[in-house]
Amino acid sequence: MRNIFKEEAAMPSNPKWENMIKREEPLYPRNNDIRSEFERDYTRIIHSTAYRRLKHKTQVFFSPENDHICTRIEHVMHVESISYTIAKYLGLNTELTKAIATAHDLGHSPFGHQGENILSKIAKRDIEETFWHEKNGLEMVDKIELLEDPNKNLQNLDLTYAVRDGIISHCGEIDENHLKPRETWVDLSEYKYPNQYAPYTWEACVVKIADKISYLGRDIADAITLGILTKENIQELYQLLNDNKAKVINNTVIINDFIYDLCNHSNPKDGLCFSKEMFTLINQIKRFNYEKIYLSEKLTVSTNYFSLILNSLYDTLKESYQNKDTIKKICPELLQDFETWLENYWKQERKPINQNEAIFDMENKQDYRKAILYYISGMTDNYAINMYHKIIRF
Repeated sequence: MRNIFKEEAAMPSNPKWENMIKREEPLYPRNNDIRSEFERDYTRIIHSTAYRRLKHKTQVFFSPENDHICTRIEHVMHVESISYTIAKYLGLNTELTKAIATAHDLGHSPFGHQGENILSKIAKRDIEETFWHEKNGLEMVDKIELLEDPNKNLQNLDLTYAVRDGIISHCGEIDENHLKPRETWVDLSEYKYPNQYAPYTWEACVVKIADKISYLGRDIADAITLGILTKENIQELYQLLNDNKAKVINNTVIINDFIYDLCNHSNPKDGLCFSKEMFTLINQIKRFNYEKIYLSEKLTVSTNYFSLILNSLYDTLKESYQNKDTIKKICPELLQDFETWLENYWKQERKPINQNEAIFDMENKQDYRKAILYYISGMTDNYAINMYHKIIRF
């Protein structure tokens, strides 16, 4: 074991420790709890409904009938596995990487990044904000996701600062080598765009890189399975990998080579970094994926389909707005679930639901529109499709 980051790990000896484990509000006490702060975060995450829904959300390719295509929850498991391997070898806190990795994509919309782009366009148009899944993930755990405490009160996940920071700082679209954490504490609500700040912990830096390692290899495997890549594309990829002494196009081989290279070239002084050769290969693979997979014309039809569904859902709910009487105006097919969801968050004269502080004002039209975006972003692919079909049959 290399353990060269042991002195930098998220442990009580770390000068940042008190900031790392700080919560917005103290969690309810347990007299018989044997978990650490980050372990408690992890179990709160996997008990959340947002986590459960990840198994029915698109990662890159919308293919609900193919069990072998990566879904969002499988991607999360890949990131957790990769970050655990790296953190354990380097001597970092694996409990923290596990919690961050498991929660890092809770804010993803249905239909993957295509759905995210669609909701972002709606947000810019109607509430003059940008929707991006890292920020939405933070707001999900801070405001939307609710767990019942021992007194039957619903409370937010209220995760530690280190995990919350890891969620909003995890953007894997990094082109720089030598990644290091920032030294200063920042108010996470001040984030304005992805990758604005480096993560606060080395563990979050590991998850950030593990996210990139995970999707680069697996997206290629899925694209081959679905026939997105032509024979010429695959030959080009073989040539690219063989130039870097790779023998096969295999997801596990690609990931293993990335991990091994990272672990043996990183150190606290230089940061988390790959060799020059491996970093060049990563950027070549990333460029290949964008040109041949993510921007493929074969995905255009599905993007148009997703746009129709999400815009129809949003417009139907938006047009139902009538201040405090909004609930009465919502399309009946959308009423039951949306009304139940709204009751947890609106400042309105209804039955007391829980002790959780209300986050929206029913008489504020912008609040209502933002609530719709939260609601839709939490949907699974199939739920969104089914609700669209109900609307057009109404």
